Amino acid sequence: MPGGLYWLASYPKSGNTWFRSFLHNLVTEAEVPADINTLATDAIASSRGWMDEVLGFDSADLSAEEMDRLRPDIYAWTARETEAPGYHKVHDAWRVLPDGRALLDAQATRGAVYLLRNPLDVAVSLANHNAIDIDTAITEMNDSAHALARNRRGLPGQVRQIMGSWSDHVTSWADAPDLDCHLLRYEDMQEDPQRVFTAAARFLGLPDAPDRIAKAIRFSRFDTLARQEAEQGFRERPAKVRRFFREGRSGGWRRHLTPDQVDRIVTAHAATMRRFGYLDESAGPV
Repeated sequence: MPGGLYWLASYPKSGNTWFRSFLHNLVTEAEVPADINTLATDAIASSRGWMDEVLGFDSADLSAEEMDRLRPDIYAWTARETEAPGYHKVHDAWRVLPDGRALLDAQATRGAVYLLRNPLDVAVSLANHNAIDIDTAITEMNDSAHALARNRRGLPGQVRQIMGSWSDHVTSWADAPDLDCHLLRYEDMQEDPQRVFTAAARFLGLPDAPDRIAKAIRFSRFDTLARQEAEQGFRERPAKVRRFFREGRSGGWRRHLTPDQVDRIVTAHAATMRRFGYLDESAGPV
């Protein structure tokens, strides 16, 4: 494992783009904020282009199961052939294939940063991101069989990503055996960014000088990212929605969710929410 791979993992709409912007600004140390359309982190784990490049043929005719069997080898080859560590976004749950290998190849993996956000806020942001109503978003988050790119119409450049429910996804990474996983709560990233981003940079083996961290945080602020999107667009924005960077705040669920919607989420995910500080001692959402 000369280079090895770091996974930047999250359930969608949990701060992954924000964190990748911070990493780009930290590594490049430019005098102006990084362009959101040229973030210098590596390919998403589900990128079909990455897979086809390594395989040497077009994988479009392979089934999702056939691609799953090939993916660990693709990551292992990449880790062997690159000298520097790679930093790859991933939305797949951490899972083990029927042959006993981790989908994301444990031997190629140096570690993972897992970005975690209050599922009540995730539901609101996910509904906007996917141009669906909040009840549908909650249904997806509660679905143990949920997957991205299940068919080939939605994300043609990506292969299927099995996610499970929100709780399934979180615990798959937090409790993955033999995985060095650094957990980042979205809310902590907002409340104490210097401490939280410094710890993440150290985990990833990146520069951690206080002034450099502070500058990267400043250059990746939500208002900076939103302004760039307004001025030049953002290539990761789904075609059906007007904005990718919508609010970037915590606690917005209080304005957008009905009591019944809150109850649906808390009932489905109470154990995980309590474990990671999203329920108080009376089992009320915070």
